[in-house]
Amino acid sequence: MRIALSTDDNQGLDAVLSYHFGRCPYYTFVDVEGTDIRGDVRSVPNPFYGSHGNPGEVPSFIKSNGARVIIAGGMGSRAIGFFKQFGIQAVTGASGRVREVLEEYINGKIGEAAPCNESLDHGVASQGSILPPGQFEGDEVSRLKEEMMALRRQLAESQERLAKLEHKDK
Repeated sequence: MRIALSTDDNQGLDAVLSYHFGRCPYYTFVDVEGTDIRGDVRSVPNPFYGSHGNPGEVPSFIKSNGARVIIAGGMGSRAIGFFKQFGIQAVTGASGRVREVLEEYINGKIGEAAPCNESLDHGVASQGSILPPGQFEGDEVSRLKEEMMALRRQLAESQERLAKLEHKDK
């Protein structure tokens, strides 16, 4: 079974999971058989990264790459519906590095999808007015995205340290 994960970088199993599936710079595709990773781990640039794509384009792209599961930190309800139509299981609420997220999925610790808070609107300006998708306040949005990426990396590193400490105590 092929699993797609939205990622902030192209570091394969060491990539950091991205919060939002459609706005990630990369998708990491991993073939899993039972509890084992089989074959190559591929990181593919998100062709819709700059534009967020039209409704259904990203799910169609994930399907065209043979994925049966998509794992992301967050996803809107409309996207969850598209994935369901394509027969792809959507999983949200995950964070960390791809390797650990896959382990959580394989071990049944994650496996459901719930819409993220952003799903109603992906373009809210700081004054609270609604903008069409893709029209953001450039500098602040870029800065916040960089901060979020750094925080996700820090979270992934903290999760790794915690897992090592917990394993050491056993």
